[in-house]
Amino acid sequence: MSGRNLYLIGTAAPPVRQLGDACRQAIERGWRPHVVLTPTAASWVQADQLKSVVGVPVRVHPRLPDEQDPLPEADAVLAAPLTFNTINKWAAGISDTLALGLLNELLSSRIPIVAAPCVKTALRSHPAYPASVDLLTGAGVQVLDPDNIAKRGEDGLVAFDWPRVLDSLNAD
Repeated sequence: MSGRNLYLIGTAAPPVRQLGDACRQAIERGWRPHVVLTPTAASWVQADQLKSVVGVPVRVHPRLPDEQDPLPEADAVLAAPLTFNTINKWAAGISDTLALGLLNELLSSRIPIVAAPCVKTALRSHPAYPASVDLLTGAGVQVLDPDNIAKRGEDGLVAFDWPRVLDSLNAD
């Protein structure tokens, strides 16, 4: 599979269940997705089905010290969906999962990073959330407005408008 390398980092929010569709759409747009999930998010998806879509294993845990890094250099990062917890941990520099470790390492790179939060309105009113979003935005992350990318799925749970989210990767 050819294309630009996209790290697709997902956390445990309902839109993570549609990552297979998001990856197919990313591939159609010329991206080669490499999926990295938090452990809880990994329990919400079928990793084997995602692997069949993207052609490489889904990463959840850090590599062992004697293993080669299986991830190629990223051309862009799409952190989607991101929970309230992950956004605040990321802004605080906490790296307690592979997903957060990568986000923290890449924050100081020149690689474009788009963050797609899936955060309830009540939690967006918490004082930590706007401070974390401001810190990440100030560091160069393009943080999408949840109200512009989220909708209710047929099951009543939040789903992303993945074409709109993916469009943000090409926005300057």
